[in-house]
Amino acid sequence: MRWLTLISYGLLSFISTVASAKTAWTPRVPRVHDDTFTPTHVLRISRKEFCVGGIIRYTTLVNDSLPGPELHLPEGQVVWIRVYNDMHDANLTMHWHGLAQAAAPFSDGTPMASQWPIPPQYYFDYELRMPKGTAGTYYYHSHVDFQTSTANGPLIVDDPPDRRLPYPVDGDRVIHISELFYETDSEVVAGLRAAPFRWSGEAGGFLINGDTISVYRVVDPGSSKLTVIEIDPGKWYRFRFIGAMALSYVAIAFEDHPDLEVIEVDGGYTKPYSTPLLQIGSGQRFSALFKAKTCDELRRTGMLDYYIQVEPRDRPSNVVSYAVLRYRNTCGIGGNPYVSTTAVPSKRPINLPPTIDGFLDYRLEPLFPNNFPTADQVTRRVMVYAQQQVDSYVLWTDNDVSWVDAHPLPMQTSPTEPYLVALYKNASQYLPNYEASIANHGIDPRTKTYPAKIGEVIEIVFQQVGSRNVDKWWAGGLDTHPWHAHGSHIYDIGGGPGVFHPDIAERQLKGTHPIRRDTSMLFRYTKRVQENQPWGWRAWRLRVEDAGVWMIHCHTLQHMVMGMQTVWVFGDVEDIMKARYPDVSGYLEYEGSVNGNATHAPEVVHFFEWEDEEDDEEEAEAEAEAEAEAEDAA
Repeated sequence: MRWLTLISYGLLSFISTVASAKTAWTPRVPRVHDDTFTPTHVLRISRKEFCVGGIIRYTTLVNDSLPGPELHLPEGQVVWIRVYNDMHDANLTMHWHGLAQAAAPFSDGTPMASQWPIPPQYYFDYELRMPKGTAGTYYYHSHVDFQTSTANGPLIVDDPPDRRLPYPVDGDRVIHISELFYETDSEVVAGLRAAPFRWSGEAGGFLINGDTISVYRVVDPGSSKLTVIEIDPGKWYRFRFIGAMALSYVAIAFEDHPDLEVIEVDGGYTKPYSTPLLQIGSGQRFSALFKAKTCDELRRTGMLDYYIQVEPRDRPSNVVSYAVLRYRNTCGIGGNPYVSTTAVPSKRPINLPPTIDGFLDYRLEPLFPNNFPTADQVTRRVMVYAQQQVDSYVLWTDNDVSWVDAHPLPMQTSPTEPYLVALYKNASQYLPNYEASIANHGIDPRTKTYPAKIGEVIEIVFQQVGSRNVDKWWAGGLDTHPWHAHGSHIYDIGGGPGVFHPDIAERQLKGTHPIRRDTSMLFRYTKRVQENQPWGWRAWRLRVEDAGVWMIHCHTLQHMVMGMQTVWVFGDVEDIMKARYPDVSGYLEYEGSVNGNATHAPEVVHFFEWEDEEDDEEEAEAEAEAEAEAEDAA
C-alpha cells in the first residue's frame, strides 16, 4: 500500500470493535461533504520554490503565502476549515494552536496521537467550535516535522459584536514572527536524525509578517525587504504578537516607544501590565495596548518611521531583524521622515537587555476569576525530567522516553497508529495503566503515555537535567524550552533555577494570581552544569476536564523532531469514546473515507451537532423525570 512507503506506520492487526464500557454504541450516518457543502475557510498546503528574505527556498506554504492567511473565527459558533494536502510526497495535519478545547475528536491536528495524517493529494475538514471566553490571539500550523516553520498563519477568535470590550481600541494589528532557514524542511529533518548528527544551523533572519532582510546572499532583491505596519497618530492600538518561531526565543521592542501594556496572553485577558519590551517563545502569544504618538510629538522628532527590532535570546546567533512602524502623514510633516525598507540600520536603534529569566513570571494577573487550584487541591504531582542524550544519535528525552510521530530512530518511541484511533478500535486494550504510571513518574511503561482521571488536579513539573554525552563534548549542556499543552489551558505557577522544591515553588507563588496559558518557558538560567545535574524548572497546575488524547511537548521544532514530546490520555474508555457518537469508521484508517480527494467527497461526522442533540435529549429526559417525580409527590 502506498502509505507504507510514506510513513512506515503499519496497522495493528486487531479486530475493529467500537464499544463503550457501559453503553451500547448508536451508529449514525456521517454526512457527505460534496459540492453542496461550503466550508468556512479553505487552506491549501503546497511546497514550491518561494522567494523570501532575498533567497529562493523550497518552502511549505499555506495558500501560496508566508505566513498563511489571517483567519477570523466567531466565538461561540461552529466552523469548518477544509485543509488540502497538495504536496506529493509528505503527510500533513493542521493544529489550531491554543484552541485544542475547541476541536472535535480527531480534529486537534496531532498526527499519531489524535488523528491519522492527511495523505498527499487528499483533504480533511476540521470541525471547530470556540467556547465562550476564548476570544483572543492564536495561530494555526502544520504539526508534521519541520513544515510548521513556514506552514502557519494568524488565527483570531473575535469577541461577539454585542460584547463590551474590556480594552476598547481604535485599531488592531498583528505582528507575526517566524524564522528563515536556508535548508529545506526535509534537509533539516534528515540532519537532525542522522548519525553523525547534523545541526540545522541558526535562523538567518526573523520574518515579521513574512518579510525580512536575511544574512544570506541575496539572489532575489525584490523579496529582501522590511514589513511596514501603518498606524495613525494619536490612536490606541491592540498589537497582537504571535511567536511562530521554529527555534529561537526572541526579544522585541519599538524604537522610541517604551511602553507596551500587556492585556492578553495565550488567548486570555489579563490585567494591564506595562513593559518596555516583550520576550516571546515559540507558540506564545501576547496582546499589548500601544499608544501612538500625537502630531505634536511627531513634529518634534520630524520622523514618521520607527524600527521594530527583534533579536534572539539564549542562542549562539546574533542575527537582528527589523520591521518598520510607519505613521500615516496626517500631520503635514515635511522633509524626509521615512527610513529605507530595503536596508537595515547601520546601528541598532534599541539597546535590548540580555535574557530576562522568568520574564513576567508572578507579575501577570487574570482579568477575570479563573478558578485557580490551590496546593491543597492538587491530587498528585508528575515530574517530567527533560534531558538531551548524545550517543550515536542526538535525542531529547522526557523521563528517558524520546517520542516521535514517524520514522523513529532505534531508541525512540513511535506508535503504529494514533492512540485515539486505537482506543476507538479496540477500547481498553490500548488504554494506559493508571496504577502502573503512578509508580513510574506518571508514565505508563507499556504505552509510553501519561494517563489522568477526569476530575484530577495535577501539578506537572518540568525539570531540566544537564545533558548526558558519551564523549563528554557537551555533557551538562542546557537549553531554553517553550512547553506547550494541547487540550485545556494550564495554570502557570512559575519556575526557577536549580532543583524544584514544592516549598520554594509555593513561597514564590504566595500573593500572586496565576494566569492560564498554553505555552510557557522552561529557562536554562545558565549554559552548562554537570552531566545529569538537575537545573531549571517550570511548574503547571492542570484541572483534568477534557477527555481525549493530548500532546504536551517542547515547541522548539528541532527538539520535537529529536523526540521532546509526551502524550497524555485524559479519562477512561467511556469518557474518551463518548459512546453515543455516530459512526467514526472513516476516521480509523489511513486514507479513510473521512478524507476527500479528486475522486470522492469526504464522509464526515458533525460531532458538535450530535453533542447538541444529545444535550437536548438529556435535558428533555431530566425534565420528564422531574415532572414524574412531582406527580408522584402530589
